[in-house]
Amino acid sequence: MTQEWISKAEILLEALPYMRRFQGQTLVIKYGGAAMQEPELKAGFAQDITLLQYLGIHPLVVHGGGPQIGQVLAQMEIPTRFVEGMRVTDESTMDVVEMVLAGKINKEIVNLINAAGGRAVGLSGKDGQLLKARKLKFYRPREDEPPEIIDIGLVGEVTGVNTDLIRTLQEQHFIPVLAPVGAGDAGETYNINADLVAGAVAQALKAAKLILLTDVPGVLDQNGNLESSLTRDAALAMIKDGTITGGMIPKINCCLEALAAGVAKAHILDGRTPHAVLLEIFTDHGVGTEIVG
Repeated sequence: MTQEWISKAEILLEALPYMRRFQGQTLVIKYGGAAMQEPELKAGFAQDITLLQYLGIHPLVVHGGGPQIGQVLAQMEIPTRFVEGMRVTDESTMDVVEMVLAGKINKEIVNLINAAGGRAVGLSGKDGQLLKARKLKFYRPREDEPPEIIDIGLVGEVTGVNTDLIRTLQEQHFIPVLAPVGAGDAGETYNINADLVAGAVAQALKAAKLILLTDVPGVLDQNGNLESSLTRDAALAMIKDGTITGGMIPKINCCLEALAAGVAKAHILDGRTPHAVLLEIFTDHGVGTEIVG
């Protein structure tokens, strides 16, 4: 029993320098995948975010919700079409997207964090003009021809972040939980990729960390082994030689853009690992892949 308690004390001591380093700092965490669907992982994530707040760190959560949106669209018999991983969003689809993201999912996450002892506030990007957006222009390359312009509807990209609202909430010790929905100049509503929102918010806040939770261990090398740390140049080389492919490419680009804009470090973590956020922040080894400038 004595050795067990000593081991627990050693874990706390290992975390101590990281607690000091990140106290008062903002961490932007994109929450999605299995971590949003498995009950034990959901509860664990809420506990992690609450602990960060109690340690004087400022977590900000940006969440996705693609599978949940798909389920509701199917129930309402609204057809769904994707173009290279992006949901084509007409007005009826946008209504469902906003209802599911800013309503059901957002409030569930807020409730879980509050139940764990935190102080969370749910927001959509439309609240207080938190996320300004414009229509995303999507181009599909073609051989020996100009790129094909594809209209994917009310899918947007972030053009501005209202950091005053976020700072006000943080000063009052609230945890912002943000649904990735933004508004255009004419008041139109846009569905925005949650990774891109997390990256834009991290850039605007000059966050200490940008953390993307995924359903894979992290970035893998050509032999399938986890890369625990990558530089910008190494990540770009892995994209060029085809080691990094598919949906990991936009995540890497999101991290690299954040680093270029002043975010200190970016991480791609396996959200299927219980307490992955705490393990990454407060242990010497960490989990997942760390990307540095």
